[in-house]
Amino acid sequence: MNTVYAFCRMTDDIVDDDSITKQEKQNKLDTWRENFSLAMKNKSEIELLNQLKFYMDKFQIPEKPFFELIDGMEIDLKKNRFNNFEELKEYCYKAASTVGLMSIPIFGYKNKSAIDYAENLGIALQLTNIIRDVKTDALRGRIYLPLEDLYKFEYSEEELFNFNYNENFIELMKFQTNRARKFYKTADDFLSKEDKASMFTAKSMQYIYYRLLDKIEHENFNVFKKKIRVSNPNKIIIALSVWLKYKLVYND
Repeated sequence: MNTVYAFCRMTDDIVDDDSITKQEKQNKLDTWRENFSLAMKNKSEIELLNQLKFYMDKFQIPEKPFFELIDGMEIDLKKNRFNNFEELKEYCYKAASTVGLMSIPIFGYKNKSAIDYAENLGIALQLTNIIRDVKTDALRGRIYLPLEDLYKFEYSEEELFNFNYNENFIELMKFQTNRARKFYKTADDFLSKEDKASMFTAKSMQYIYYRLLDKIEHENFNVFKKKIRVSNPNKIIIALSVWLKYKLVYND
């Protein structure tokens, strides 16, 4: 997991490096993709990628999610708006679901429905991040909320960039939150009883992020006022509760 996480972190860091130009980021991302391809043929000179290939073989992790994660980070280089939810959903899948698809073979699963669980959970988690980070993203000139939704709720880009908190914004955010909750529900529907024990790490993330949605809703969706978080002690309590529920109750 450390090796998979390092790959994800380094891929993300390329795009988040504000010390270089967009073209330089693209060049680095292209080089990173090429080196990953070489590692799949055991020809990379980057030790991390060689280690990654070893674990991919050991746990039978497919290559596709790794390439798709790189593609997802490339989306961030090419666009800062999403016209509709289908565009955003594709981004959420590539930026987050892919990480779940890399992880579940390591966690171990028995039913193929765990793949659908990982895909839907990843979208739900990324949507939750987007809801939380509306202000942070706006400060970087980015809007992840679908433009069709802004139009639907009569809330303009200008209002968002001015952090205009009003009833239209509240209704817009309610809509986004309900959408995220539906993906959490769909994910749950795909997770079989047999796989609940092995997926307790993913379930911990799910419970923590669902709690974050609850806190945002409790603040009446005013994400402009402060960055809403789940405290570290609460994260620990949630994780322990999930461990007790899924590792002890559902473990054979």
